[in-house]
Amino acid sequence: MNPVHRSRAEYFQQLHAGAEPLVLPNAWDAASARIIENAGAKAIATTSDGMAWGLGYPGGQQMTVQELLSTCLRICRVVNVPVSADIEQGYGSDAQETGELVEALIRGGVVGINMEDGMASDGQTLASSGVLSERIAEARAVSLRLDLPLFINARIDTYFAPGLDAQTRFEETCTRARSYIDAGASGIFVPGLADLEQIASLAKLLPVPLNIYAGYAGAPISTVLGELGVRRISLGCGTMQASLAHLDRIAREALAQGCSATMGGLMLSVSQASNLFQPRS
Repeated sequence: MNPVHRSRAEYFQQLHAGAEPLVLPNAWDAASARIIENAGAKAIATTSDGMAWGLGYPGGQQMTVQELLSTCLRICRVVNVPVSADIEQGYGSDAQETGELVEALIRGGVVGINMEDGMASDGQTLASSGVLSERIAEARAVSLRLDLPLFINARIDTYFAPGLDAQTRFEETCTRARSYIDAGASGIFVPGLADLEQIASLAKLLPVPLNIYAGYAGAPISTVLGELGVRRISLGCGTMQASLAHLDRIAREALAQGCSATMGGLMLSVSQASNLFQPRS
């Protein structure tokens, strides 16, 4: 494995054990990744929904595998920091096909993946934890064969499932977390978990880093989450949601008022934008 690639993978692992939580404003293409890196991000994580929207699809694993892979590899090409790819439920019909995608991502420069259990086809119940466990195990086997310490972030969607009381939801989260860790997960991601006491309890119970979603108005700040034991904080598709809202305001102002005050008030120059992609040593 390329020494630079390996060093980025090792660094990405270390970032989850730092004094401060790893904050990830998620990217959806090469330009957003460079903006985020240029702002000081220590790593880049993709948002699957944001990536899908940018390619003209709704969220929910609607992109083709090749479109997902191509976008991730373009991001790897333009940044000098570790890249983690959100691969949703793993794509493909089985764990072997997920493994093939993971291998292609690793060979393209990715050092981490985010993979979720998600909802069953009825949209009302959680998917079987066994499916994600099998895909995690296959991804781990691929990373071992390629001799790269891949960070596998296992997302648990218990807080999106309807009809569960708070205690049942928390207990199911813990049960699934143990299964995914046993399968080879490096970290656990629980979007939708917002209760501070439960966050602290889960962080204390887990032997791996806890990732919390903070891409919404009123989310706790990183220092508060860090004090609770959170090691990774994701903004998810919130970054693109905000960007699209800003573009909507620019377009409406231009069309309704014939002016560009909002756009002109906050924009990069052409040279600043072009310089994001100048070759770097």
